[in-house]
Amino acid sequence: MPKSRIRKKADYTPPAARTQPAAIKLTNRAWVAPVMLALFLIGLAWIVVFYVTDGSLPLDALGNWNIVVGFGFIAAGFAVSTQWK
Repeated sequence: MPKSRIRKKADYTPPAARTQPAAIKLTNRAWVAPVMLALFLIGLAWIVVFYVTDGSLPLDALGNWNIVVGFGFIAAGFAVSTQWK
């Protein structure tokens, strides 16, 4: 009876390497820091002027809503700060 052939096991071949996605290109966001700081300072100045002038400035018609406007500028500064990388 003929002898059966010995089957050689295939060598281990690692799976194909995954290709990495293209690197995220960070765009130049030099405008973010100046705009953020400007909004913070405008909001702070708005509230300080309102308190120093006993409510007659910056806008007399808004009354105590001037505080909300000042905090709105500050909140906008925080919103812009999320774009900073």
